[in-house]
Amino acid sequence: MKKLFLLTVIVFGILSLKAQETFFPTKEGMVLIYKSFDKKDKLSGMMKYTIEKVNVSGSDIDITYLCESLDNKEKLVFKEEITVHQKGDVLYVDMGNFLNKSAFQQEGKIPAEVEVKGNNMEIPLNPSPGQTLPDANIEMAMKMGFVNMKMSAAVTNRKVEAIEDISVSGGTFKCYKFSGDVNTVALGIKVQAKTVEWFAKGIGTVKTESYDKKGEMIGRTELVEIR
Repeated sequence: MKKLFLLTVIVFGILSLKAQETFFPTKEGMVLIYKSFDKKDKLSGMMKYTIEKVNVSGSDIDITYLCESLDNKEKLVFKEEITVHQKGDVLYVDMGNFLNKSAFQQEGKIPAEVEVKGNNMEIPLNPSPGQTLPDANIEMAMKMGFVNMKMSAAVTNRKVEAIEDISVSGGTFKCYKFSGDVNTVALGIKVQAKTVEWFAKGIGTVKTESYDKKGEMIGRTELVEIR
């Protein structure tokens, strides 16, 4: 009887997870590889995301990734773990992707003494074109000797633009297109940009494009492989 009950719980959990169609992969061991290109379309770096652990509790899901940042020669720059949280019909995503975390890395890792403040980016599980979304921000700070390093990023005017089919090296996906204004500050230097992101359910980010205040593309990142 106990075995039957346990099997029922496991099957119910799997069916519930599938029915929710979350925006991120939920298969442990799955690997997603991305390549980033500069405004001249030259390879500037790579990211490798490996799903390490998935915890399901009712309608809540925690997905833990190992994120590895690589240079354009595929040499490891730094790595860290991040967790995407789904609570009910909203996903909460780490804002660290909007900062160049490699400036904080020591021996390939982000030190524990780095202070992080802010809120996660919210993504509704069932977005609709025209929908506006909450602002998000992050601030990272660390003291290195006599120098206080600080970086921050804020994403405002977030909006669901459309539902589109997007083709990248990693495949063709039905995507939800999101846009927002990004303001970053690093070592006193301010940068304003607009970001456009395409998310596919079961995959996560498929493609990202960044534009300067004149509307010219300054970089893009796209999914190139799924393992």
